[in-house]
Amino acid sequence: MTRVVLFGAPTVIVVSLLFNSGGDAELPTSSPTAKASVTASAPADPFAAADDEERRELNARVAAMPPGLAEPKMREIAWQLLASAEGSTLDWRSQYATIEDTGDGTGYNAGIVGFCSSTHDMLTFVEAFTAEHPDSPLAPFVPALREVDGTDSHEGLDPGFTAAWKKSAEDPAFRAAQDLVRLKQYFEPAVHLAKLDGLGTLGQYIYFDAMVLQGPGSEADSFYGIRKAAAEEADTVAEGGDEPAYLDAFLEAARTVMKSKKNQQDTSRLDTAQRVFLEDGNLTLEPPLTWKMYGETFRIPS
Repeated sequence: MTRVVLFGAPTVIVVSLLFNSGGDAELPTSSPTAKASVTASAPADPFAAADDEERRELNARVAAMPPGLAEPKMREIAWQLLASAEGSTLDWRSQYATIEDTGDGTGYNAGIVGFCSSTHDMLTFVEAFTAEHPDSPLAPFVPALREVDGTDSHEGLDPGFTAAWKKSAEDPAFRAAQDLVRLKQYFEPAVHLAKLDGLGTLGQYIYFDAMVLQGPGSEADSFYGIRKAAAEEADTVAEGGDEPAYLDAFLEAARTVMKSKKNQQDTSRLDTAQRVFLEDGNLTLEPPLTWKMYGETFRIPS
């Protein structure tokens, strides 16, 4: 099972903003993580460089478009598809409490977007949550998370950390906090950018999945790097390109990145899921949907 890899300080910005706002903040449509790491060689992210007026105009453009993956029924499908890739299940609500070390070098992997103890995102998430909820069972483990950050060590976390995570997942506030990170840091930025690129619902999901898996950075092996590589091979729909051709290029670029990482050698989420929908011509991602993940068949009925 593959898990998300994020980037340090910008993640703190996102998580802190979410919790400190009580969940009601209006985030930039492009995540601060992406904005912080945009370079001259990165593909243009219209939200990253926009001033307030330009951002309002872009938001208005997105709001005028069909809801696509943001429609409640389709968003539920997105959660199910992601859960099949992250946890081999359609029951995404069962993933709040999931925590394990898969031996892939990222330490403990947990929750609905796969927070990792080695890649800073788990630390910043737990720090922010326990600051707002000091009685959380996870609070005593914050110092240990700081010590193991950047490594796959369990020192100071065993015994007790996995039990504390599972206990925390019984708290509606903890589940809501995970929901908010998934929505504001990954889903909305990916869907909004896909819409501006002229992509339909399938393309919006493909962007979302890539952003969760690889993190919203501009490095070659992160989301914006993948988007840049795809754009070098095919025009987006907004640029006058053919949607299937562009999505094919994006999936190929995403697959290359996955194969370059020792913990992402199984590319089922691309090969036997997203590409299946693309080859079926299902650009709207309308059910019924049938796909395989790690050899297991999943279905979402009509």
